[in-house]
Amino acid sequence: MVGHNSKAGKIVRYILTTLLMLVMIYPFIYLVLNSFAAWDQVDKKLIPTEFTMRSWDWLFGNSVVAAPAPWIHAFINTIIVSTIATGLMLLFGLMVGYALAKVDFKGKKLVNNAILFQMFFPAIILLIPQFLMITDMGLLDTYAGMIIPTMLSLWAVFMYTNFFKAIPDTLIEAAKLDGASDLKILFRVVLPMSKSITTVIFLFLFTDRWTNLLWDMLVTKSDSTVTLNVLISQMFGPYATYPGPMYAASVLLTLPLIILFLFFSKKFQEGMQFTLK
Repeated sequence: MVGHNSKAGKIVRYILTTLLMLVMIYPFIYLVLNSFAAWDQVDKKLIPTEFTMRSWDWLFGNSVVAAPAPWIHAFINTIIVSTIATGLMLLFGLMVGYALAKVDFKGKKLVNNAILFQMFFPAIILLIPQFLMITDMGLLDTYAGMIIPTMLSLWAVFMYTNFFKAIPDTLIEAAKLDGASDLKILFRVVLPMSKSITTVIFLFLFTDRWTNLLWDMLVTKSDSTVTLNVLISQMFGPYATYPGPMYAASVLLTLPLIILFLFFSKKFQEGMQFTLK
């Protein structure tokens, strides 16, 4: 009787878990289905019954009614800006985190407290000063204008600092006895030990930068620098009568993030185990 109840409980849990998973992933499934759906069925059915490549042809300019919007160029802009910004955030987070965790210097506690304070400071308050500075520097509508204000992540610094504190000091001291400098220790000894936490930080930073909308909307003023998320938001109004291509553009925006998470899933899980300790 007990075994029967246990088996029934497992079945109920599996059913509930499956339903919850479907509820969570259905918005993306709906997005994909409508990007391939016949235009007369887009947003008309939960699961379309007729499929076509018309929305994707429209998006890539292979249709007579294709909109003159630089979708591919915007996608490339998003890759450039997100990759460079994320790389800089990782580099600075790595170096500052190591310094705060393993290097003794005057004002270390003050810097640490300032970072903690800044993490809880509403970022929206700094939006106008940052915009005015970028404008005065002549960086409006440039890659640099989109990258420079986002090239330092205090969250990355905080995560790296806590991770490096868990590394034994004896390991650092042994490397110094062998004549290694702090930079050599950081990149030859510490960084290889930090692959899991670096993967977690990278995925969160890249996702945040990839989906950044507000700052990019303020800085980009032309098709040469516009990012895909900004272009989608701009096109929803003028091209509301073409919802299929908008779904296709949204899939194009979302797909790289899913691929990244699937590719780094193992390291991501390992890194999350540390963050949850």
